[in-house]
Amino acid sequence: MRRRGVVTRELSSPVEDSGNRRMATFPSPRLEREELVVTAGVRIPLREFDFEFMRSSGPGGQNVNKVNTKVRLRWSVAGSSSITESLRERIQDKYRRRITVEGEFLVTSQRFRDQERNRADCLEKLAGLIRDVAVARRTRRPTRPTRASKERRLDQKRRRSRRKQLRRSPGDQE
Repeated sequence: MRRRGVVTRELSSPVEDSGNRRMATFPSPRLEREELVVTAGVRIPLREFDFEFMRSSGPGGQNVNKVNTKVRLRWSVAGSSSITESLRERIQDKYRRRITVEGEFLVTSQRFRDQERNRADCLEKLAGLIRDVAVARRTRRPTRPTRASKERRLDQKRRRSRRKQLRRSPGDQE
């Protein structure tokens, strides 16, 4: 869609119209009373998070060169009292590459041009990662194949063998 020489595209998220440019508004992660709500049972107080701000990489001209918009979130998984021991173990098992030697979970964001949206993006990324491991996987109970499945497998083997025998030339028989 073109408007006044500016190329814009329709966004699936809610959009604010500010003059010539259309800016997308993104929902911030659920924050209630100074805590990040991951699931109904997992709530992490914001005081457990440390944020670092630095310059973003990539194109952007003057804005990139002088504004610290990139955000790195640090969260001490080992020292957190807001998660259960089993959840802590699942986080440490699945995301061991994101956890430093000191036991801090790292998440970075530089998608947006302002600090606050990158900060909210870090919190949303962290909530999504924790949601992925929040529910413990059921352990697999080994089962035996049924009698019918064994018979089907053997029948298929017989048919395949018979088909390959019919492809041979008559002089190939041993």
